[in-house]
Amino acid sequence: MTIEGLAALEGRLADELAFLQLPAPRWTPQRMQDGEPVLDVAIVGAGMTGLAVAAALVQRGMTVVAYDEAPAGWEGPWATTARMETLRSPKQLAGPALGIPSLAFRAWFEAQWGRDAWDALDKIPRLQWMDYLRWYRQVLALPVVNDHRVADIVPRADGIVELTLEATTNGTTRTTTRTFARHVLLATGRAGLGGPSVPAWAERLPRSRWAHSSDDNDYTALRGMRIGVIGGGASAMDSAATALECGAASVHLLIRRTDLPRINKGKGAGNPGFVQGFARLPDDWKWRFRHYINVSQVPPPRNSTQRVARFPNSHFHLGIATLGAVENARGALDVRTSQGQIELDFLIFATGFKVDWRQRPMLRHIASSIRVWKDRYAPPVGDEDDELAESPDLGPAFEFQPRAGAHCPGLDRVHTLTYPATLSLGVVTGDIPAISEGALHFADTIAALLYAEDIETHYARMQAYAEPEIYGDEWVAEPLPCQTNEAKTST
Repeated sequence: MTIEGLAALEGRLADELAFLQLPAPRWTPQRMQDGEPVLDVAIVGAGMTGLAVAAALVQRGMTVVAYDEAPAGWEGPWATTARMETLRSPKQLAGPALGIPSLAFRAWFEAQWGRDAWDALDKIPRLQWMDYLRWYRQVLALPVVNDHRVADIVPRADGIVELTLEATTNGTTRTTTRTFARHVLLATGRAGLGGPSVPAWAERLPRSRWAHSSDDNDYTALRGMRIGVIGGGASAMDSAATALECGAASVHLLIRRTDLPRINKGKGAGNPGFVQGFARLPDDWKWRFRHYINVSQVPPPRNSTQRVARFPNSHFHLGIATLGAVENARGALDVRTSQGQIELDFLIFATGFKVDWRQRPMLRHIASSIRVWKDRYAPPVGDEDDELAESPDLGPAFEFQPRAGAHCPGLDRVHTLTYPATLSLGVVTGDIPAISEGALHFADTIAALLYAEDIETHYARMQAYAEPEIYGDEWVAEPLPCQTNEAKTST
């Protein structure tokens, strides 16, 4: 690893930004509210999406702050709740580089370890990706405020959104403050607009007996236990492998499907047209694409599956539905399945996420007003899909739209770039392959909205502009040399 190489890369990046005249100077008028400056955009979340959008907005000359409840350098899942060894995404994807070569992961990697190491790299190690994101934030000097939880979001009729912020330390609130923004973006990751999806019967079990795969759970506490992992996707494999590596006595994967999916159909759809054109598709085609991907399901990565299978005390149970569980007199769990009962000590639900406004109390003032797809779209018979039905029906600026009869002035000033936005806008809503396209599109759209909203100010600025380009001393005025009447006659 060479620090000198990284310093050279940072110099090259500074040149590239200068060549592109980035960032643009601030051009939006300063607004004040209660003696406080109003941000153009406040971002909730400073993980990969929040950072990419913040960078795009700064490039476009707007004021932005991203708020994250995690300590600096620990935003997002990469160094906390994620448990895969490497990323699923191919290493060559540009990710949040925003079209700037020296901002790409590959540039950062090669600057430190060289081209040969890059060629030898298979997939990006998870923790190395987090190191890259930390550098990305630092080298762009992005405006992030850590240890602050957004507790409330209240859009107002006067064109301002009020946010309540809680400064926290180790999850304990220290102080509460307010801030104001003209627009707010939710960049809250995979969980997006809700949280973990678990069956109702799980919530009747002692909380010490189960966890969701996204929980910040201490897997070393599972040493010697018989573990059940419900699910067969990537997070199931990562959770199972981590439990086994931490000394679990056994891990039983309880998988409803009779076979694991083999092909990632979403990957087969990927091309620039799909990225840029999905949002313009008719509703029927949007639903058809996303429902097909949901039904086909995404296979767990091969290396993650092998990571589990190499343990002799791992057990793959396919075609088995988990129906319920109760704690027995021995302090273990009697888990009821479609193939009979099994006794386990702990359950991990690798069952994904769902839109659930109750799990996002900061949205309590707007949740009942937000239109979701089931409010206006009925899929063909046989293509029903609860996940899609609960997805927010977003406008072209990634904004929430009101359901019929709702009254929530300013709702369209709250936007989201999260997984549940995918049905409305496509894959630009938060994953590595198209995160730059999503961030830049959002920044360009917000720039257009702010400009139109302040058009009188911008027109007045144009009228008041008085920087001369010439001074009047560059020439001497002379009369036109007209011919005399006598000269005209002789001619």
